[in-house]
Amino acid sequence: MPNPRWSSALSAALIATALLAGCGTTVVNPVTGRAERTVMDEAAEIAEGRKAHQQVLAEYGAYANPMLQAYVNEVGQKLARQSHRSNLPWTFTVLDSPEVNAFALPGGYIYITRGLMAYLDNEAELAGVVGHEIGHVTARHGAQRATRQQSAGIGVLAATVLGAVLEGAGVGGATDLASQVSQGVAAGWLATYSREQELQADQLGAEYLARNRYDPNNMVDVIGMLKNQERFAADMARAEGRAPPSGANWLSSHPSNDQRLADIRRIAAGYKGDYADDGRTRYLQAIDGMGYGESRAQGVTRGRHFFHEELGVAVTAPQGWQVQNAQTAIVIVNAARDAGLIVRLVPASAGNTHEEIIRKLVKPTDGRAEQRTLNGLAATQFAGTRRNEQGQAQAVRVLLVSGPGNRNYLLNYAAKDAAALQRAAAPLAEAEASFRPLSAAERAAAKPWVLKTVPFPRGGFAELARSSPLPAQAETQLRLLNSAYAGGAEPRPGQRVKVVR
Repeated sequence: MPNPRWSSALSAALIATALLAGCGTTVVNPVTGRAERTVMDEAAEIAEGRKAHQQVLAEYGAYANPMLQAYVNEVGQKLARQSHRSNLPWTFTVLDSPEVNAFALPGGYIYITRGLMAYLDNEAELAGVVGHEIGHVTARHGAQRATRQQSAGIGVLAATVLGAVLEGAGVGGATDLASQVSQGVAAGWLATYSREQELQADQLGAEYLARNRYDPNNMVDVIGMLKNQERFAADMARAEGRAPPSGANWLSSHPSNDQRLADIRRIAAGYKGDYADDGRTRYLQAIDGMGYGESRAQGVTRGRHFFHEELGVAVTAPQGWQVQNAQTAIVIVNAARDAGLIVRLVPASAGNTHEEIIRKLVKPTDGRAEQRTLNGLAATQFAGTRRNEQGQAQAVRVLLVSGPGNRNYLLNYAAKDAAALQRAAAPLAEAEASFRPLSAAERAAAKPWVLKTVPFPRGGFAELARSSPLPAQAETQLRLLNSAYAGGAEPRPGQRVKVVR
């Protein structure tokens, strides 16, 4: 669940600009030197990127660590100065997200999540990720996508920002369970670069690394690390009897296969030079103390429990169900992914009384409200009908709860269809009944985790795992964090490694 100051501003911006159209002009691509027809010249790239940047920050938030932001910006600016578009007003931002992602907007706006940074091993790998994204901008891939989508009736900003944000967020933040499939299809179409564009970005990234005396082979290491992370996620899912996840990460939004990995190896092998130190010491110093996993502002998931220290509330998933901490809501979802309880923070502008809030947010045509309490909190149960966007009558059942700090929460059931809703009725009621004020013990459990660096002990990862808060397969997760998963080299005793505290 987001910080209360967050909003769906980005969604509003996309809707507001969906009709933006470009008349088209001809520009020279700075990488290829060839003329190309475009709906977005350089001035438009910069202007639209600048506007979209503010929306990205409003939606996801910049990580509140000035020293880390300055470090990433320094690495990015160094690469950008040696790129084909050094004249752009380049901006590099670490987003406060546990997702493993990096993406770019036209005009020189590059984003990397702290979630991805946690798994990188040195500065050269960071440069590999950032250099690849710089390559997308210098080769004008966002502008090319906008031009391609213009014929489909999608506005310039919608085509570029939506594509980039879907690369950054995937569809994991969707809270309307009934429409996730259709959203996923659109996301995949808009968010995927062509193989030619990916290859070109890899080539440019390798070139920018070599120009700055970073070994381009670090790009191969990044892909290997991400593939290991996907392997770990699949192994964990199978061990728990779940389907392997298909959520967002840098590989899923930047299609990779054996051929692409072979291409990167071939590209890197073409560079022979006197490369500088990979910057591992500098990198580990920069990320020491960086948040790992969910943040205090986002609330934290601990097993089947969700705790939000800032808001002072908690909720628990039934056995076999999972908590999904999305950008705009908490979703308690079943194993089949066809039913769930959605918990949303009600904006203050929605009203002061339960009656007013239900009238504004639910917009019922008829129904009945019943006053009740939930774990000591004042609540109103409403059941009735409303009109959907197609004007059809739709049954609605919500619970409005007044939580700590005079904040209101809307809890409602969601399901793929009536049959799924009926099957899930009992666990949905159990999840709803678990919504509660945070206890003193839960406040202690709600503290977020951070990354620290420590000397690798003689007892290895097994020794480190004994003091780790990671709830499952801690030793394996620590191996994953330190590039020692699936056959990776074991660190030497005394070598600095990453741990979770």
